[in-house]
Amino acid sequence: MSERTTYAATRDPDVLVRAVSVHKRFGNIDVLKGLDLTVRRGQVVVLLGPSGAGKSTFLRCINHLESVDSGEIWVDDDPIGFRLRDGRLHELRERAIAKQRAQIAMVFQRFNLFPNRTVLQNVIEGPVKVKGTPIAQARQQGQELLDRVGLADKVDEYPGRLSGGQQQRVAIARALAMQPKLILFDEPTSALDPELVGEVLNVMTELACAGMTMIVVTHEMSFAREVADQVVFIDDGVVVEMGPPEQVIGNPTHSRTRQFLARVHQ
Repeated sequence: MSERTTYAATRDPDVLVRAVSVHKRFGNIDVLKGLDLTVRRGQVVVLLGPSGAGKSTFLRCINHLESVDSGEIWVDDDPIGFRLRDGRLHELRERAIAKQRAQIAMVFQRFNLFPNRTVLQNVIEGPVKVKGTPIAQARQQGQELLDRVGLADKVDEYPGRLSGGQQQRVAIARALAMQPKLILFDEPTSALDPELVGEVLNVMTELACAGMTMIVVTHEMSFAREVADQVVFIDDGVVVEMGPPEQVIGNPTHSRTRQFLARVHQ
C-alpha cells in the first residue's frame, strides 16, 4: 500500500465532509487546483460554475470514483480512499474503498438504472448485494422508499416504460435504500424535459427538509436560492466564492461569479 503524510481532519462532530487542498489532473490538464470545502451535517450545498470547472470531478473524488492526486477528502472523520495509522495515510484496497463508498450515495445525470430489472429490483440491488439485507426486508424498505418518491404504483415496471423524471426518482430511491450519510447529485435534472424537472426537485427539497446532507451540482437557480444552505461557485478548479444563497446569488462579490450568473439568467 502506498502512504502519504496527512493534514489530519480537525475533529468537529458537526462536520460531515472536509476537503483539504484537493488536486486532480487528467493527463496534462489540471482539473482541480487545491479545492477546499467544508460541509456540515444536514446541510445542502449547491455547487455552481461553468462546464469544465471541476464540479463533477470533485463529486467523483468524494466517493472515490476518481482518486485525488494530492490533498484529502474526509467524510465523517474517514479519509476517503485511505486509513489513518500512526499519523500517516495508507491507501486502502478496493474492497475497503467499496465499504466507504457504500455510505456515500450518488445520483447521476443519466439515471444509470438496470434496464432489464424492475423498478423495485433496481432499488433493492444495493442493500441485498452490498449490505447483505435479507431480500424480504429489502423489498419492504424499497416499496416504502418508492412510495416516498411518489412511485408506489410503479414497483413492477421496467425503467424503459417510465418518463425521465420517474426514472430519476427511482434513482433517488435507490440511493436512499443504502441509508447513506451523504447524497451527491450530479446535475440530476439536466437530462430531463423542462416539465419533468419540478417533480425531481420536489423530492430533493423534501430530502433537504428531512435533514439529509446533500452536495448538489446544478444550474437550477430556484433550487439553489430556496433550498441551499451554502452556495459554492467553482471556476477553473478552485472555489471562487461561497456563502449563503442570498450572498452568492443575490449579491456576489467576485466579478467572475457575477459574469456567470448574468449568463445563467439570460
